[in-house]
Amino acid sequence: MARKSRLDLRKEAEAAEAIDAAEAKSPAKKKKKKAAKRKATKRTKVKAVVRKRLLWGVFSSSLKEEARFPYDQRKAADEKAAQLGTKNKRTYFVQPIKEALPEAAKADGED
Repeated sequence: MARKSRLDLRKEAEAAEAIDAAEAKSPAKKKKKKAAKRKATKRTKVKAVVRKRLLWGVFSSSLKEEARFPYDQRKAADEKAAQLGTKNKRTYFVQPIKEALPEAAKADGED
């Protein structure tokens, strides 16, 4: 087998480039596919609204719940925490608690 000279290799490379350039200039255009349209009415799942009430809880330093009070009785909750603090050597604090309302009371109120 005879080796090709550099001149022959160069002529082949230039011919390949000319063919590529001719294909690039050709008026045949490729059609682009249109993207599929999404449905405009996308339904999302509606979350059920859970009604909650706020209570005051008296907790020990080990996060044990000692007592609960309605939201409007914050002073009574503070007094209970102070009373337990003097009675025992632990520290007590008041923190809000969110509690879900029972479903039965919710259904009765709708009638």
